[in-house]
Amino acid sequence: MGKTIFQCCARNSIARLIASAVVGTTLLFAAPGISHAGKITVYTSYEEDELAAFLDAMNKDLPDVEVDVLRLSTGDLRARMLAEADNPKHDVIWGWAATSMVDPRIMEMLEPYSPEGIDKVPARFRDKDGYWFATTGYMGAFCVNNEEMAKDNLAMPSSWQDLIKPEYKGKLVMPNPASSGTGYLHVASILQMMGEEKGWAYLDELDKNMDQYIKSGSKPCNAASAGENAIGISFALRAIKNIDEGYPITMVIPSEGAGHELEANALMKTSQNKEDAKKFLDWTVSKSAEAEYNKWKSIVTMQGRDMPEKFKKAGLPDDISTVLFEVDYAWAAENRDRIIAEWQKRYEK
Repeated sequence: MGKTIFQCCARNSIARLIASAVVGTTLLFAAPGISHAGKITVYTSYEEDELAAFLDAMNKDLPDVEVDVLRLSTGDLRARMLAEADNPKHDVIWGWAATSMVDPRIMEMLEPYSPEGIDKVPARFRDKDGYWFATTGYMGAFCVNNEEMAKDNLAMPSSWQDLIKPEYKGKLVMPNPASSGTGYLHVASILQMMGEEKGWAYLDELDKNMDQYIKSGSKPCNAASAGENAIGISFALRAIKNIDEGYPITMVIPSEGAGHELEANALMKTSQNKEDAKKFLDWTVSKSAEAEYNKWKSIVTMQGRDMPEKFKKAGLPDDISTVLFEVDYAWAAENRDRIIAEWQKRYEK
């Protein structure tokens, strides 16, 4: 996706600031690498709609902190930060893939910081040395069209193993991991949970039942919702939204555990305004931030989350950790290029 600049401050509404994105771009790059008291620059990969909601809540809680936000997709943001490594232009990373955050070249740019309230975030969702922590994330799930399954008298799948049954031949659609973070989290989690030899053998079998691979993580669920495919391998939040909108689908979380990606936050050691950068990071684990995350995210890592009713109705448990496969983020990051190259060699037609 193309970049979008949001600027948040006490004097303006979010809607007005989104409308003045060009002005925001000028402000962001007018003085690269320089921050002043009360102003910080934040890089993020949150989606535009959720980002606007999060910034609106932050603006109410931190009216004296002005925030310039650059939003790019995960891969584009990674490329930008590496290109700027000798002269970083931001103070904070917010809502960015943990599997990218653990890149040693990125880690070298970070300064450990434990925000006020970090104890609410379990250790599995933060770096052991305090370089990053994740407050949100997204998880894999299957979107299964009830009508298509009934039409062909097919049983509802409950696991990855079910998806390689011969009766599902031509019924599946999945994101391409070379273009989709959701696609990669599925492949990486399968290879981790099964081991690489058995994992690739499984993916060979899964490929036999696949109708198509597509670029987007959400489109497989949309295709299943529309009846174009019986089963879309996608992510939970899209399933929840589509169920809430009345589509005839069931969300299935694979019994082996759902692969997932964390959206992590960190402090840049080159920040020129660490006082306000730390205020911002403190806010990201606040009750106010958590309340807003709850409206948008399938994974909110703070303990004691009050799971939204529509999420529970769609099938998420109150304790999301009980259905997540424990991903090794560093392994997923270190092996990404190799895994994608092997996947493309095997399955791209």
